[in-house]
Amino acid sequence: MEYKLKKETIMEEKMKKFVPQVHSKLRKSFITVPEEIYRASGIKIYEKRIKSLLFTTDLAIIRNTNADSIMAVYPYTPQNTIAQSIISTASVPCFIGVGGGTTQGARSKYIAFDAELEGAYGVVVNSPIPNKDIKAISEFVDIPVIATVTGFKDDVVGKIEAGAEILNVSGGPKTPELLVEIRKLIGDEFPIIATGGKKPESILKTIKAGANAISYTAPSSAEVFAEMMDKYRK
Repeated sequence: MEYKLKKETIMEEKMKKFVPQVHSKLRKSFITVPEEIYRASGIKIYEKRIKSLLFTTDLAIIRNTNADSIMAVYPYTPQNTIAQSIISTASVPCFIGVGGGTTQGARSKYIAFDAELEGAYGVVVNSPIPNKDIKAISEFVDIPVIATVTGFKDDVVGKIEAGAEILNVSGGPKTPELLVEIRKLIGDEFPIIATGGKKPESILKTIKAGANAISYTAPSSAEVFAEMMDKYRK
């Protein structure tokens, strides 16, 4: 048994390819997502495989990250100017929040349509949104509707039947357990994005529980700048 495990480890090491890296003199302070995220299968959207989504609306960070995509959801009523700024700044696909809590109904539908016209790869709706609104948005836009699930009582099947093409599972520390229950309901093939936390162990646990892609919360510009200033002081 020990010999078999050792042999498998050696084979894995051989399969790892050397990846040359190219940097510029000035653009060194990149926000890099944890390597563990790339153990996920990914989700193909318009033939582009996405494994990591950086959760932020900070334009400076959006421009300086190696994440596959951006998830721009914020705790205010969605505004077209914000979506436009994020999409035009990013060099990767963007998934834009269009409401679900305070903002619902026709307003969410038209904000979603505007996000599509701006070039969004998908729109994200928050967990309280009624299924009828998911249906209205999914029938009106030609990009995926991503429905957020935050707890065990959420109507997961209802959201999917209403037109959600991807689930965004955000259950805090209970995300892995929530994923396991969702997979029992909908099977292994339906695409799921999930929050994985910041630690490698929690990310791997989330992937093992059934996440196809991981949303990673970026540090704020203030936090990044604080680290930089600490280095300058030494």
